[in-house]
Amino acid sequence: MPTPTLSAPSALPPATSDASQLVVAGELLTLLRDTTTEPRPDVQLEALTLAVAADLPVLLWGEPGIGKTAALTQLAAALDLPLTTVIASVHEPSDFSGLPIVGDDPAEQGVPMAPPDWAVRLVRAGRGLLFLDELSTAPPAVQAALLRLVLERRIGALRLPPEVRIVAAANPRSSAADGWELSPPLANRFVHLQWTHDHEVVVRGLGGTWPRATLPRLDRRALPAAVSFARRAVCELLAARPGLVHRLPDNESRRAGPWPSPRSWDMTLRLVAFATAAGSDRDVLSLLVRGTVGDGPGLELLASIDRMDLPDPETLLADPAGAVLPERGDLRQAALDGVVAAVRARPERSRWDAAWALLVRAVETGPPDLVVVPASTLAALRREDWDVPASIEGLVGVVSVSRRADRAATSSASLPRSGR
Repeated sequence: MPTPTLSAPSALPPATSDASQLVVAGELLTLLRDTTTEPRPDVQLEALTLAVAADLPVLLWGEPGIGKTAALTQLAAALDLPLTTVIASVHEPSDFSGLPIVGDDPAEQGVPMAPPDWAVRLVRAGRGLLFLDELSTAPPAVQAALLRLVLERRIGALRLPPEVRIVAAANPRSSAADGWELSPPLANRFVHLQWTHDHEVVVRGLGGTWPRATLPRLDRRALPAAVSFARRAVCELLAARPGLVHRLPDNESRRAGPWPSPRSWDMTLRLVAFATAAGSDRDVLSLLVRGTVGDGPGLELLASIDRMDLPDPETLLADPAGAVLPERGDLRQAALDGVVAAVRARPERSRWDAAWALLVRAVETGPPDLVVVPASTLAALRREDWDVPASIEGLVGVVSVSRRADRAATSSASLPRSGR
């Protein structure tokens, strides 16, 4: 029985010569490259575009074949920026620091450093996306030559235009061919983003539709407030935690990633301002700040920002009936703890009663278990001449049920487990 073959209908006559077959192959390749884009929530793509808008060098970390280069190509096309790709590992240090050119009278004119052709093309275009690929395979001498390019945007005597953005990509050392760890000075100049694949994005993209990369929409009216908020957030944290201003990791591999320094904190401040002005999601901001100063300091900054958003305890005590408490459980718990701390700092009968009224409102508008600890602490602050407010009766049931549940959980955990 003959083997069936797949065939596709075509309005074109069959081609016979080898040359015409190449033409048909080209048509097929064109059809395969014919893809479109769509608006789609993508946290890592939004983080990338926000860092690009903030004019900060970005380094994408990811395993080979994960789509880093494809993402940069699509980003350049979406932003209408000419893409210039430079494979760092195949260049000499002089390709980034400039080649010396001897003139007619070096003693008078000096020896200028001529830039490479790709840098000249970027300057002539006046704008573009410079993609430094395979950065983790560049030897230390090349990495040293890249320092001035990444930070000062200079190649030899040439300075890149302000509208040129710099993005790099690297594979982890374990999966890089002849890989090197990034030097701490070079690593500290980048916003590090871990690039991973999303199954749904890949499947839909292979079907012909990829996520659309767009620059964040900044609200011009919010710019001054965004700058003020960012400065306050970073400065308040560093004032309370001076050890975070500069902390060079002891481990060599961690030095090749994000770590806190005055330079990276300045980058973080810029990113917080841009994220605030753009109304970016907290997950986007988390990727950016942790990718700039590291996980530990970044998470501390996020927690500090959360506390900045908490309502003033005195405002809550002044109008407990109309108080608006945070929706997120951890923030609501922190707000209630802040109210109890305010009463402890200035214990007065009216403030104690107002705190109980606020706890009742918290039970009415959110999870009741969040008031158990504040209620217990607040009860311990009672003076002998203070009558118990009637509002407490609505909380007695909640507190007792929660305590019984805790005791039951503790008893259950202490029982020996029998096997079969």
